[in-house]
Formats: sequence, C-alpha cells, structure tokens
Amino acid sequence: MPTFLTSIGLPVALILIMIGVGMSLTRDDFTRVLKQPKSFLIGAGCQMLLLPLVAIAIIALTGLSGELAIGLFILSLCPGGTTSNLYSYLAKGDVGLSVSLTAVIGFIAPFTIPFLATWAIAFYGEQVQNFQLPIVSTWFKLLAVTVFPVLIGMGLRAQYPTFANRVQNYVSWFSVAILTLVILSICIKLEDQLIEFILLAGPAAVLLNIVTMSLGYLVGKKLLHNDAQSRTITLEVGLQNGTLTLLITSTILESTTMSIAPSIYSLFMFISAGLFTYLVAKETA
Repeated sequence: MPTFLTSIGLPVALILIMIGVGMSLTRDDFTRVLKQPKSFLIGAGCQMLLLPLVAIAIIALTGLSGELAIGLFILSLCPGGTTSNLYSYLAKGDVGLSVSLTAVIGFIAPFTIPFLATWAIAFYGEQVQNFQLPIVSTWFKLLAVTVFPVLIGMGLRAQYPTFANRVQNYVSWFSVAILTLVILSICIKLEDQLIEFILLAGPAAVLLNIVTMSLGYLVGKKLLHNDAQSRTITLEVGLQNGTLTLLITSTILESTTMSIAPSIYSLFMFISAGLFTYLVAKETA
C-alpha cells in the first residue's frame, strides 16, 4: 500500500471528514440525548455493546483468527459517520437520533477503542507477529483525527452557518471516495493473497453486517415501538466508520491483513444499507 496514502492521505482525509461531521452538528444534537434518553441509550447500547459482542461470536463461529479477526473486531468498535445520517434521512428514520448517536459516540469511541483493540490483539494475535498498540499515544492520535476536527467543524458552523450547510453535503461522498481508494490500494498490496483472504474473512464480515442490522431493527421495534427510530438504529449499527478503522489497522498498526475484513464490510454495508433504505422507503411511500 502506498506509504503516502496511509501515513498522510488517510489521516488528512479523516480529519476533513470529521470537520464535516462537526459542521453538521449543533448543541441541540447533544441536549437531545437528555430529552430522548431511552432511544439514545438503546441505540448506543446496540452500537457499543451489541456490535462488539456479535463480532466476537461470529469470529468464533467462522473460525477467524490472527490479524483477520483483530481487524473485524476493531471495525466493530468504530462508530457510524455521516453516511449513516444520510441513509437515515433517505430511509425516513429519526435523523435527530442518528445525528445524536454520531455526535456522542464519536466523542466516546477514541477513549474505548485503544483499550478494547489492545485486548483483541492480545487475545487473537498469539499466533502472529507481535503487534503493539500503545494506549496513550493511540488515544492522542484518535483525538487528533476525530474529536478535535469535530470541534473545529462545530466552531465553523457557529461562525459561518451558510458555508457549513453548503459544504457538509459533500462530506459523505468524499468519505466514500477516500474509502474506495484505500480499499483499492489494499487489494493491490495483497496481490496473490487477496482471494485467499477474501474467502477467509468475507463470510464473517458479511455475516456481521447482516446479523447486527437485523438485531438492531428487532431491538428497536421491541423496545421503542417506533418505526422511524428502529430504522435509524438499524442503519447506525450497519454503517461503520470504515475510514477510521482503516486508519487504525493500516496506519497505526501497519497491517494490510487486518484491513481485509473492514474493507469487505465497508463495501458490503453500502449494498445492505441501500437495499434496506429502498425497501423501507418504498413501504412508507
């Protein structure tokens, strides 16, 4: 994988994406959590607890191991991004809930990812080379590319609301373009091993997406009795921040193999989320 793309291009792209996320946020997106605590807590629980637990179960079920297993688990720790907000809007979901989940979990994730990723490396990485994820330095790196840019974006929105509204519409498409470019680079780097790794990690990545989206929808329907919020939770657990995941696996941990499962998931999630959005939009038309 080109060094420039992973060491400079990917972090810069993620910073720009997170500034765009910040430009879509207002103070109400945070205070809404206090006004609708039940829907937020259920959505956050699905995102931060259900998703990693399902990932652990699927890794065990499919026999995934080593760097492939670590990569899939790290993916499950990363929050959704602006793409989930866009799909929630298209699916006639609760966009306010979606944005609140993106905002709050986006601030929490940089603190939880280093600890849980370190556990995964120790648990799944016994048979592979010794990967190390320094918790403190990783924490600062994630803050630098996620939390601080979001704060900058929020500041820009407060000062220049017209500019922020115009620019944020391009953030999701920019995110998809960067993600696609990185995935292509990973495929080129792997060469002959690509097919082998796809066959090994592909079923687990696809299964994680389908199972978590299904469970997210069922949990939302059962506990909230609100179709719009159920659709939002489904998309929040189905659309992960693949760009952040690849930053961790390919730049911080410098492992192309760890990036395989997140890459497959990142491609498939647009198919599943698009199909889900089409079906519910057609049903509610």
